[in-house]
Amino acid sequence: MIVAASRPMAEMNQTPPPLLPGPDLWSNVVKAIESQDIGLALMNSTIVSGVITVSTVLLCTLAGFAFAKMRFRGRGVLFAVALGTMMIPPSLGVVPLYALMADLGLAGELSSVILPSLVAAFGVFFMRQYLIQTLPDELLDAAKVDGATSLRTFWSIVLPIARPGMAVLAMLTFMTAWNDFFWPVITLNSSNPTVQVALNNLGSGYVPDTSVIMAGTLVGTLPVIVVFLLLGRQIVGGIIAGAVKG
Repeated sequence: MIVAASRPMAEMNQTPPPLLPGPDLWSNVVKAIESQDIGLALMNSTIVSGVITVSTVLLCTLAGFAFAKMRFRGRGVLFAVALGTMMIPPSLGVVPLYALMADLGLAGELSSVILPSLVAAFGVFFMRQYLIQTLPDELLDAAKVDGATSLRTFWSIVLPIARPGMAVLAMLTFMTAWNDFFWPVITLNSSNPTVQVALNNLGSGYVPDTSVIMAGTLVGTLPVIVVFLLLGRQIVGGIIAGAVKG
């Protein structure tokens, strides 16, 4: 991608193609930014991915804790229903979902991308399985003896132990939301795009410039790499901070 983004398209069509970066990286990035509002797309994708990630991690950890360690009527049925939603192809819900967003007046807005993704069944399942393996019942019993409420127990005991799992879920959720194309390209327009919608528009035309497309893709990939590096450190740090000594 770097090689293609830093050379003219004519050189990329040579046989054999060049294997080293060229001198045109910055000019191709400028062309990509001038062709599409990449800055707005990056900001929109950051907002969408950030809100979805925070909401998914928080809500899925709460739900995972409830399904893993709490006892209440209908727990098994509710968990089965949550898992059952994972078996429904997302494409089946596009038409009614778009009709719902249109009725709410949200079509074309970032909220139409955020609202359907505030929580994920996979995240609930992931955090439930993680907390079953890592959260000792003895800690919860000790918290009850000390008079801690469920929310206090969640904040003081569950969150420190769940940090590694939350970091993994946050990384997966952010990357999925950042790379999502199918639903944003349906509900958003070219005047208010995410990165993937902007790159799709960048590739339109009779003869798309591959070098410019690769330059735009390179710019859109950098935030994902940064998040991956930051959360990778949190995974290791969370394992150390949340470890329970026997």
